[in-house]
Formats: sequence, structure tokens, C-alpha cells
Amino acid sequence: AGAIQMNAGHAYICAGVESMSRVPMGGFNLLPHPGLYQRYPQAYIGMGETAENLARKYQISRTDQEAFALRSQQKAVAAQQRGLLLEEIIPIGQVARDGCPRPDTTLAAMADLQPAFLVNGSVTAATSSPLTDGAAAVLVCSETYADAHGLPKLARIKAIAVSACMPEIMGIGPVAATHKALRRAGLQLSDIDIVELNEAFAAQVLAVLQELPIAEERLNLDGGAIALGHPLGATGARITGKAASLLKRENRQFALATQCIGGGQGIATILEAVS
Repeated sequence: AGAIQMNAGHAYICAGVESMSRVPMGGFNLLPHPGLYQRYPQAYIGMGETAENLARKYQISRTDQEAFALRSQQKAVAAQQRGLLLEEIIPIGQVARDGCPRPDTTLAAMADLQPAFLVNGSVTAATSSPLTDGAAAVLVCSETYADAHGLPKLARIKAIAVSACMPEIMGIGPVAATHKALRRAGLQLSDIDIVELNEAFAAQVLAVLQELPIAEERLNLDGGAIALGHPLGATGARITGKAASLLKRENRQFALATQCIGGGQGIATILEAVS
């Protein structure tokens, strides 16, 4: 969007891909930089541990995490059954349906799981985004380009913001990023009709919601990453494209797409419907 404003180009395909199933536990960088690790060991903290930190800091119970995870699964399964995800998926070979959502998820089954990251922790596999592979792409162009080529316009980028936070609570990053984006857009949180918030962990989302009072009927309408997966390189394009498409589908005006970033960041984009 910035490049288009500077007249450095007219149209960009913004795409990302990630094969989470091929990433070993802890990632590929198992040998941290000695100097950095000595001064800032928290920079190498595991993502699951950051979720546990947020659960403790914001007093989020395991029961609340499981209830949120179940709702994410239920929304994703309902959207899938209603065919609401078909236009978002490009078939590859025989694969034309997302196999990640779990329609048989129950609170009882989740209650039987062991903590995934800390022995006495509250975060489990069921309340974490699963290991999934995926890719996503969005086309960002000038309005002049869209008109000249007869392209349908889903939304206009109104504001973008990035913020920093401590690495050990990286999941809270969307809060500051959202406030910054709202200021740049000249909007209040109450003006936002649709919110796509990444679901790295249920504890992460619930912590963000304590700081950003977003009504459930506006949040992740078709489920989030706990049900759909969180391939890192694809998430930004997926949730931004999703937010844009939801503006059109739900006939709303403003949408927010925001996510946390491992290492201690948050990013947020405000979209406006094109009338």
C-alpha cells in the first residue's frame, strides 16, 4: 500500500506460505547467538511458554481457554458446512477442502489432554493452533488500476500499524498495534464491525480481549487459527483477505485484521468497505 501511494507500482500480489508440519519443535535455530542470549534470553522463549505467561498474567483459566477453542471449532465447522469457505480455497490436485477443523471436538475430550508446554501449565494442544501447512495471497492495487482492469474491489486499506512488546508476552502485541492503527484511521474500536484476530493460542486471544473489548459476534466469524491452522507465513494474507471478504459478505463498513508476531510485535490493518 505504501509503495502504491509513492507511485512505485500499481498492483502487488502479496503472498505467503508455511509448512508447519516440517518445522521441528523449537524451530530451526537451535543455537542462539551467545551475546544476544546472554543479554536477552527472553528473545528465544518458546511460543507456548508465552501463552502460559499470558494465562498467568491475565488470570485466564484452562476452562476459559477450552471454551474459546470449542467456539472456534464450532464456527469453522458451521462455516464449512454452509459452504462459506469455498470461495477462499483454491483446489490443489484432489485437495479442495480444509481438513483442519475438528467437528468432533468436545469439552470433555479437551479436559483429558495433558499440558503441552509446562508440567503445571494450562495450555494444551486443543487450545493451541495446530501444525498445518498453508498458503494465502491477496491482490493489493490502486483504485485506478482496479477500475482499468475491471477488478472487483473488496475493501480499501485505511491504516496500518506495527508495534513492539516484550518477547515473553508477544501474544499481546495486537493491542498496541490496534490502538495505533485506530488513531491513524481516525476511528474508535466501537466503529469496527468485523475483527479477524489470529488465534495462536486461546490464552493469547483471551488476553487481547481483556485489553480490547471486542464483542464475540464481531470476532472471527468463521472461526480462527485454532480450528483453521496458523501457517505463519500465510497468516497475514489470510486474515486480511478474510476481513475484506467479510466486509462484503456481511455488508459492513470497517474491519480490523490484527495478529501477534513471535519475538515481540503486533501488526494491525484497518480496512474500509468500498461502496
